[in-house]
Amino acid sequence: MVAAEPIIEMNHLSVRFGRQTVLRDIRLSVSPGEALAIIGESGCGKTVLLKTLIGLIRPTQGHVMFAGQRVDQLTEKELAQERTRFGFVFQNAALFDSMTIAENILFPLRQHRSKQKAQHEREMLDLLAEVGLPTSVLSKHPAELSGGMRKRVGLARALVMHPEVLLYDEPTTGLDPIVSDVINELMMRTRSNYQVTSIIVTHDMKTARKVADRVVMLYPLSRLQADEPQVIFDGSPSEIDQATDRRVSQFVRGEAGDRLMEMNEPQTTA
Repeated sequence: MVAAEPIIEMNHLSVRFGRQTVLRDIRLSVSPGEALAIIGESGCGKTVLLKTLIGLIRPTQGHVMFAGQRVDQLTEKELAQERTRFGFVFQNAALFDSMTIAENILFPLRQHRSKQKAQHEREMLDLLAEVGLPTSVLSKHPAELSGGMRKRVGLARALVMHPEVLLYDEPTTGLDPIVSDVINELMMRTRSNYQVTSIIVTHDMKTARKVADRVVMLYPLSRLQADEPQVIFDGSPSEIDQATDRRVSQFVRGEAGDRLMEMNEPQTTA
């Protein structure tokens, strides 16, 4: 059986802002239908990586391939069209405060599709049921919903264009354990029902273990030597629990480890 070509490839990808390099020589590929979790502490470049995948940030070196095309070589018009093949679930849902929930969900369709209004609304109701929300929320505004409900609205909006790839940026941040697990279950159901490729940026190891086929861990460049790779783990969720790299095991277990010792070191002044 011939393996499927990767839907996404990152080839020697580096991103720098001024003098600060955030991503360095990242080489990763994602297969169609795969669920990839990207973990790592704050500041290691996880969200920058997501934005680079869809051309919101241009790489300083290297490139991203999506479905056989180099993303950085696309025109703005071509990029806008390619982004309709992605769904993006933002960390804080990123709903439009002045719009109702119905208007938020329908926004991508009305921007990019010329279907009749009745067809739009049928799709919206189907998605609302898919994410487990009652129709009574449609007339409300985001501020009237709980954090978990807003996240589910964000997922419905991301699905409305029937994307090939779903990008999740910290989907369970700020949620209690039960609501977090509801979001995890929805991500799994979405992947099964829509046959999408999923890339999930998360600090939540429960999410990574439950939702992902594969876990990649990035490490902040400020804590690496010049010749050390930024990807310090790439494997299955079961393998990460057996990782021998102390940096990986400390993150997975939520242990301060070396960081606590650093806090106790005497500070030097220039």
